[in-house]
Amino acid sequence: MARRLRPVGLDFIEDAPVRLVFAAQVSAAPEDVYRALAEEVEGWPRWFKAVTLARPTHGGAGREVKLMGGVRFEETIMAADPGQRYAYRVDTTNAPGLQALLEEWRLTPRGTGTHVRWTFAADGPAAFRFALTLARPGLGHSFRQAVRALDTRLTARRAAGQ
Repeated sequence: MARRLRPVGLDFIEDAPVRLVFAAQVSAAPEDVYRALAEEVEGWPRWFKAVTLARPTHGGAGREVKLMGGVRFEETIMAADPGQRYAYRVDTTNAPGLQALLEEWRLTPRGTGTHVRWTFAADGPAAFRFALTLARPGLGHSFRQAVRALDTRLTARRAAGQ
C-alpha cells in the first residue's frame, strides 16, 4: 500500500542521512542527456533496466515510476535546469522503510561529452539506512548499466540524425 513520505527540499541532497553518489562519463552532450531524463520520461524503461514504467504527471510537474519487483513512486519534480540538473522528490511509495527520498542528476560538460552524477539521498529507520548502504554496489551497478545504455541510445539517435 502506498504511503506518503516526508516532504524534503533540494537541500536534502546535501543533508540526507544516507547519500549515495555515482558518476559516469558519456559521449552525448548535456542537452541530449537532459532531454532523455526530463523531457522523454516515458523512454526511461528503454535504457534504465530497473524501471518498468515512467510517465509524467500533473502536466510534467511530477512523475509516476514503477520498478522491477513492484516498487512504485509518485514524484514531484524539484529542479529542471536544461542541460545541467534534474531532481525529483518521492512523495508516495510502497517501498518499506523509506521515509524521505530525493534524487538528483547533475550534468557537466566534459570534453565533447557529459559527466553524469546521480545522487540518491534518503532517510529511514536505522535498519533501512544500513540496508541501503549495503545496497550501494547494486545501485552503482544499475546506474552504470543505465548510463551506458542511455549513451548507446543517444549515440545511435545522433548517428541517425534525429
